[in-house]
Amino acid sequence: MAEKLKIISLGGLNEIGKNLTVYEYGNDIIVVDVGMGFPDDDMYGIDVVIPDVSYLIKNRDKIRGIFLTHGHEDHIGALPYVLRSFNAPIYATRMTLGLVQLKLEEHRLLDSTKLVTCEAGDVIKAGRFSVEFIHVNHSIADAVCFAIKSPVGTIVHTGDFKIDPTPIKGKIMDLTRLGELGKEGVLALLADSTNVERPGFTRSERSVGASFEGLFEGCKERIILTTFASNVDRIQQVINVAAKHGRKVAITGRSMENSLRVATELGYTEIPQGVLVDINHIKSLPKEKICIITTGSQGEAMSALFRIAFSTHKQVEIQAGDRVIISASAIPGNENSVNNIVNELYRKNAEVVSEHNRPLHVSGHACQDELKIVHALVRPKFFIPVHGEQRHLKTHAKVAQEMGTPAQNIIISDVGRVIELTANSAQLGGTVPSGRVFVDGYGVGDVGSVVLRDRRHLAQDGMIVVVTSLSGETGELVSGPDIITRGFVYVKESESLMEELREVALETLSVCQERSISDWASIKSAIKGELSRYLYKKTKRNPMILPVIMEV
Repeated sequence: MAEKLKIISLGGLNEIGKNLTVYEYGNDIIVVDVGMGFPDDDMYGIDVVIPDVSYLIKNRDKIRGIFLTHGHEDHIGALPYVLRSFNAPIYATRMTLGLVQLKLEEHRLLDSTKLVTCEAGDVIKAGRFSVEFIHVNHSIADAVCFAIKSPVGTIVHTGDFKIDPTPIKGKIMDLTRLGELGKEGVLALLADSTNVERPGFTRSERSVGASFEGLFEGCKERIILTTFASNVDRIQQVINVAAKHGRKVAITGRSMENSLRVATELGYTEIPQGVLVDINHIKSLPKEKICIITTGSQGEAMSALFRIAFSTHKQVEIQAGDRVIISASAIPGNENSVNNIVNELYRKNAEVVSEHNRPLHVSGHACQDELKIVHALVRPKFFIPVHGEQRHLKTHAKVAQEMGTPAQNIIISDVGRVIELTANSAQLGGTVPSGRVFVDGYGVGDVGSVVLRDRRHLAQDGMIVVVTSLSGETGELVSGPDIITRGFVYVKESESLMEELREVALETLSVCQERSISDWASIKSAIKGELSRYLYKKTKRNPMILPVIMEV
């Protein structure tokens, strides 16, 4: 029986972020993107969410390479954590590898990882697969899509893209090559669904430059601008406008500094002589000669803009009249964080300009008409929407039908589901282990659903600790019970309730002694049960109760 090509998404379906797609044929596996996701509000203490790669760990001997479409965190962010479990050569363009190198250096993995620099037009052989790099436009330099050739046919994997007819740097997306592939015959298309709900075309990155021009023209105040650190084309436009209007540019924020350093070293950013100044020197310049580019466009706590707004930044403090330009849109879920910073800036009498006032941001993702162009050029036999929530995937399926793909040839998959392809068929197969792995500090995967549940419980209801000392010989009460609370009530104002809880615990201990219950686990369970019932009856609250018994 002929082998089938398996396509397995371990992230990036029914969610935004955490992108990781596995292509498997026989004894060969290639991986496209290894991204991370950001934690939800109720994931207390979690720093990063990464895909469960236990399937790849189990099949590590089959992995022929990791191929990266571009350098955004949702496509490369999980690499340092995943590469602890298995190693494989990484193939990517120069800008993407520059950002990956910084990550791997930080995690001390650079020396043990093979990095291969590729350019648009390169074809890499990886087992039974060959992977062709094709230039696309996106909100970061050096983005590509892939034409993956396998024994059953060619797959086009778009990654994140848009069709920008007037890009700041480089050429328009290589639509010609997609058309050629379409003529040769494409078995399946996996395409970005992020902006599929938006009709028309995404505006060109160049259109943002006109807005910057208007905001710098005639401004006599200091200008502070925040945008995505990876959008070097946007940063280039800011530098150009600042230089034109005689302003020096200072950079603050670690990710912004790193991104600009990589982009400058690789020639993606050109900074005019004498324009860039150290952030420590801005106090010696008149305010109308300063432009500060900073991180924090998503309201991240401890980002440079956050520290500037809340007066904890060492070099920059908000002054009345400062013009703060937010050249980004809030990623869903970050709106409150951004609003907190904006309100604080207003409180300090700064002028805040965002996309609500004028066009200061454009998306890096294709809207409906751009997606239709790609469908028309590629003309795939089968279509698999990726990179989106359920509504995005379903809407993209409708767009594909409008472009002539039969409904039965469209597969909406889920994380962990196996899609099996032959030259003439595509169907959903079984499942592989998948899900979310939580990164908390240095711990990867040691915080599971039980720990998160406890953290939510503590955050919502607080905790009560009941400390009792019992005789190791007789089991009689020696001291206590003492009641300690955290995040439940303020003890001084609730002394009567604390005394009532102490009485309930004492009574429970007496009952246990009367019934000759000497097993400490049973005593703890009884204390916990009685206190829980009493508290709910009295307060309608369910704090976490931790009985502690000390042997004397």
